[in-house]
Amino acid sequence: MDYCHQHNLVEPSTAGRARPFGIRVTLPATDTLRKVLGDNWERLHWYPDEQQRDEAFEQMATRHGYYRTTDAPTQVLEKIRR
Repeated sequence: MDYCHQHNLVEPSTAGRARPFGIRVTLPATDTLRKVLGDNWERLHWYPDEQQRDEAFEQMATRHGYYRTTDAPTQVLEKIRR
């Protein structure tokens, strides 16, 4: 598979590695963004080991500096394993 953009989530050198540890990102039932994305929207991120997954989970769970002080992000993060 060719990779032509730097922003791809998979690094070409590790594209074939097993990634059994994951994070499922969903929206709560009361989130109005579900009207745009749909009730079944989810995003899965996979990692080769538990440590990398846990580090990414902590980073994703941290409120980043792009939010306004009045914003209240509502994503639901769940650690998963396949």
